[in-house]
Amino acid sequence: MSRKDKAKKKKTAGDYVLTLVLIVAVVVFCYAAFNLYHIYTEYKKGTDEYNSISEMAVTERDPDASEDLGQPEEQQPVAPINVDFASLKSINDDVIGWIYMEALPQISYPMVQGKDNNMYLHQTYEKNYNFAGTIFIDYENKRDFSDCNTLVYGHNMKNGSMFGMLKKYRADETLYNTSKYFWILTPKKNYRYEIIAAYTTSVNSDTYTLFKGPGKEFLEYEKKMFKNSEIKTEAGEGEANVKDKIVTLSTCTGNQATRFVVQGKRVNAVDPQ
Repeated sequence: MSRKDKAKKKKTAGDYVLTLVLIVAVVVFCYAAFNLYHIYTEYKKGTDEYNSISEMAVTERDPDASEDLGQPEEQQPVAPINVDFASLKSINDDVIGWIYMEALPQISYPMVQGKDNNMYLHQTYEKNYNFAGTIFIDYENKRDFSDCNTLVYGHNMKNGSMFGMLKKYRADETLYNTSKYFWILTPKKNYRYEIIAAYTTSVNSDTYTLFKGPGKEFLEYEKKMFKNSEIKTEAGEGEANVKDKIVTLSTCTGNQATRFVVQGKRVNAVDPQ
């Protein structure tokens, strides 16, 4: 065989290898593009659904409506929004409340309770499959937020939806000073909570302790939560009260072994206006 034929043969073999590499690269690119498109559409479906629910059931309160109601305003706070629970129940009877963060008004969602903690993990309020799921409380908690510690779960979505912005309390020191309160509105009462702690914790930590009722064990728990905080709050050990009602907002961190939580204690319970 001549040198010319050998060179031609080598070139043809090289072309085959290059073609194969290009095909593999195109397949990988298409697969990645499909996954990105799928993620985008999932995010959009979830966001669109919750925007639609909010438009249907939530109205923002006129700031002027917070004027004197017979008591000093600091004793008679008014929720920033009104919620139409009749409309919400017509869609999903598992609804128990609506959460609204004053410093992060993007966190404004219906809350549900399922038969277990898997039911709403990837099921939206309208019971459609979606990774965003729904904000839900632990299935072992009472529906009326009367427990010593009520656990509330939400996904840390990359587009900032659900509890995706919760971690901003740790990243932005000024956020707590903007407002240290969040609201949980229910059909019977509107509850305002003061943030007492924000920190990263283990999935198996005592942060997730549920109590049968108030007592010394709960009092010691609350004091420990104050100490856990990674941000400076106005809460301290001396303010712990056995009668306090704590809400623990929990979301994932990207590390399967840890969670980020924001905890608040109830400071007001007012009738819906």
